[in-house]
Amino acid sequence: MPTETPSSTTYRAIDHQHSAQPGSEWWRSAVIYQIYPRSFADASGDGIGDLAGITSRLESLRDLGVDAVWLSPFFRSPQRDAGYDVSDYCDVDPLFGTLADFDVLRDRAHELGLRVIVDLVPNHCSSDHPWFQDALAAGPGSPERDRFMFRDGRGDTGELPPNNWKSVFGGNAWTRITEADGTPGPWYLHIFDSSQPDFNWKNPWVWEQFRQILRFWLDRGVDGFRVDVAHGLMKKDGLPDIVEAAESGGLADAISSPDDVPYWAQPEVHEVYRDWHRVLDEYEGDRVLCAEAWVEPLAKAALWVRSDEMHQAFNFSYLGTPWNAARLRSVIDESIAAFSAVGAPSTWVLSNHDVVRHASRYGLSVPGAHTATGLGPKSEDKPDEELGLRRARAASALMLALPGSAYLYQGEELGLPEVIELDDHVREDPSFHRTNGEVYGRDGCRVPIPWEHSAPAFGFSHSGESWLPQPATFADYARDRQQADPHSTLELYRSALALRTQYALGTGSVSWLDGFASEVVAVRNGDVTVIANTGTEPIALPAGRIVLASGPHDGTTIAGDTTVWIVTN
Repeated sequence: MPTETPSSTTYRAIDHQHSAQPGSEWWRSAVIYQIYPRSFADASGDGIGDLAGITSRLESLRDLGVDAVWLSPFFRSPQRDAGYDVSDYCDVDPLFGTLADFDVLRDRAHELGLRVIVDLVPNHCSSDHPWFQDALAAGPGSPERDRFMFRDGRGDTGELPPNNWKSVFGGNAWTRITEADGTPGPWYLHIFDSSQPDFNWKNPWVWEQFRQILRFWLDRGVDGFRVDVAHGLMKKDGLPDIVEAAESGGLADAISSPDDVPYWAQPEVHEVYRDWHRVLDEYEGDRVLCAEAWVEPLAKAALWVRSDEMHQAFNFSYLGTPWNAARLRSVIDESIAAFSAVGAPSTWVLSNHDVVRHASRYGLSVPGAHTATGLGPKSEDKPDEELGLRRARAASALMLALPGSAYLYQGEELGLPEVIELDDHVREDPSFHRTNGEVYGRDGCRVPIPWEHSAPAFGFSHSGESWLPQPATFADYARDRQQADPHSTLELYRSALALRTQYALGTGSVSWLDGFASEVVAVRNGDVTVIANTGTEPIALPAGRIVLASGPHDGTTIAGDTTVWIVTN
């Protein structure tokens, strides 16, 4: 709960005519808000969020205090994987609107001082994409086939897949095609769904197409790109079988990204991002590339953000760290050291569209740890909602006090929990269907967010339609209810972001404070002392003025699962 009214923030329209001095670029300390378009706001009334809906709600994000918005895919797509199966990289899917709608969104965001980052999916496209359809039609040995990963099968008649690779979404990573004459053909690789064929990034034609895609959106005024599966793209020569220890496949392997998985983190992928860096350097305005690279350890993830490659990489090691003081101190130290070593800022993230919301993760038996299978009605470990929210508020207050760039996922500023009670027939995540329900997947964090507690669909859509059902409890989390409550999670986030700017925490540095119990994270960043109590017992606070608190306090002590910011001047 905030205890001080932060100084007001001045919003400045975005100017692409100039670039900042090296080392002072906006993205080094930015707070970036992820929008999942189909679940943010629906202007058309069809129950699916759209670009016009986003535009109508941008002022709420300006008022929240974020610096940029990242839009998950809105390109043309058959939507078999919620837009991460792209059939046209240079057009808007009619589900979300038009290119003109995007232009209006971009202009309004820039007027409000918000930068716009779009999601780019280079590892694969949709099987409906004309490029893949051309490859199917062109036949064996054609240049069109060489744009993708076609291989002959093993066995006497090629009836077996080319290797033992498994799909991240479950099942085999290979699908065999039937040629135009009806004979069985080769197999194509899809590390994700069978409707998402992998590109052959050893082919220069693929490189050139993506240069053109980058320039299309840069010319249209975007401020950068979040790059999906940035640790993918390249595959090890010969496509060898995966060693037995990693043979299980699935999302868990995708996250752990072991060295012996031959389709992750291949050295050649860095040349792709050096090439893209040169493309972005053609433009003014400090455009940015952010890597979704599930790579560990952090020193290896930092290779993606060397000075001539990308600018940021998501810190998934931090996201997966339990609510434990020793583990948190360790990952913060490791993060800052690894990214600083290559001249890049660390990023911090607790939730996104691919993981269980942290307000629920922190209520599990191992609080905060990533759960690769999602949560559903039959999950053995069900979150304690009250405890999860208390810890999530404390964790967010700690994260937003750290130097570097922070990412927020839509609805976390409302304290939204994972929606667990979703019936099987409404689930859309391909990982749920490809595993026959063994993996619940990501639908629970993608349910449309609530805006007004008494409006149809809680203000998400004027028609009352919602592509995933919203629980009745969302009324309690609605934005309009929280705006009037000084103790709400929304007000906690708004105050934390304003104070983060006021005290320049994003460009600060960390020093650890001694003399606290082992369950306490005690750190100083500039003029602000941050005390996070991950234990269960109350702790005494150092002298000073409390300017932010994630939970109740008496001015001298805080309870467990609480974070405070203290200033002494």
